[in-house]
Amino acid sequence: MSEPRKIHPLLKPALEIGPLIVFFVLFMRMRDKTVMLGGTEYGGFIIATLVFIPVLVLSTLVLWRLIGRISPMQIATLVLVIVFGGLSVWLNDPKFFKMKPTMIYLLFAGLLGLSLLLRKNWLQLVMSEALPMQDEGWRILTWRLAALFLALAVANEIVWRGMSETAWVNFKTFGLPAIMVVFFVLNARLFERHALPKDGE
Repeated sequence: MSEPRKIHPLLKPALEIGPLIVFFVLFMRMRDKTVMLGGTEYGGFIIATLVFIPVLVLSTLVLWRLIGRISPMQIATLVLVIVFGGLSVWLNDPKFFKMKPTMIYLLFAGLLGLSLLLRKNWLQLVMSEALPMQDEGWRILTWRLAALFLALAVANEIVWRGMSETAWVNFKTFGLPAIMVVFFVLNARLFERHALPKDGE
């Protein structure tokens, strides 16, 4: 497998987070407004979704062009955004796009669990270059991450079904990324304990 090309360290996260920020800003500006398109009235959430989809597609293509590869997680996310976001726009119903994180997290949890049952740790195959670690460490991290994804799927269902649209957008934009950051910070001891020895040690 060819090595990914090097780019500025801030460019990759900017391309990954940028579309979400665009969605958030546009929603906050349009949440109390409606737009008439083709004789149909659309709320701010649908308009933000309509813009978010092509922006995500474009940022993913740019990232692929710059680096030379995109991860399976990014591909799955892009496909589900197009499908569920497209359904929300087509049917003028926000609930499909709100269900998208649930589907993504259930898919990831299922794939991680399946990889462990098959004794083929796909997470390790994807991330081992960035995070050198012993097999036991990868097994523990994979189980923990699968459990986290299941919890996030449940949390997303609770928030979008039981709270306001603005609360869900804030949860998606800031809450979910923050939870992922905290998860990896809390697993720092695991990374240290199972880190592969460096050359000369």
